[in-house]
Amino acid sequence: MGSEEAARRWNDFAEDYAEKHSESGDLHKEVLLNPVIIALAGDIQNKKLLDAGCGEGYLSRLLAKAGATVTAVDYSEKMLEIAKERTTSGTAVNYLHGSLENLSFLEERQFDLVISNMVLHDLQDYKKALQQMYQVLAPGGTFIFSILHPAFITPVSSWERTSAGEKLFWKVDRYFNEGVFEQPLGGKEKMLLFHRTLSNYVNQILQTGFTLEQLVEPKPSVHMLEKYPSFKSDLRRPDFIVFKAVK
Repeated sequence: MGSEEAARRWNDFAEDYAEKHSESGDLHKEVLLNPVIIALAGDIQNKKLLDAGCGEGYLSRLLAKAGATVTAVDYSEKMLEIAKERTTSGTAVNYLHGSLENLSFLEERQFDLVISNMVLHDLQDYKKALQQMYQVLAPGGTFIFSILHPAFITPVSSWERTSAGEKLFWKVDRYFNEGVFEQPLGGKEKMLLFHRTLSNYVNQILQTGFTLEQLVEPKPSVHMLEKYPSFKSDLRRPDFIVFKAVK
């Protein structure tokens, strides 16, 4: 089970996935990921930006509204269809079909910023994808990507609960068992997740040629907890990790 199978499942899951996304994405993106990604990106006015694995396009639209010229790539044709339907005329987003493991259809060294939001853990050959994104990034450009936190989202991880359903602690196991496993996301089929250790992600970033500038493990802000109290448990362990690197 590789990237082709992962893309097929995402294609079949696209409509259900998109239903849970507003213009701010789903709740986890709104509460945890968007604030971090936007802060790390800084001023993107008039910058050329690649949304690498755009899905239904919410982040592409947010970035375009902030002043960037956005190229958005995804391997799921159904996701791109939905993204185009949700993008109003005149929005500076160009949607393209393709795999992050082969970006040869894009001109090298053209982007000031590459953002890949919750995608690399869906790819079998993440090393190739990192190399491809490095090639299309201009010298001095910034690369930001988010993934499920590999130290806490493992092939066996879940809340341990009391008989009444109260959360006791977050269980983690099989951290060093790298490879593909299936994860339920609410669709008819489970999605494929390619698990790697945190050290392998960091080492591969460096071996690709990037300089790692920052790591962020997002947690809900006071404001977001007031708006969405159910995210209080996200103060007990991180779901995600966000990397900022420079070419």
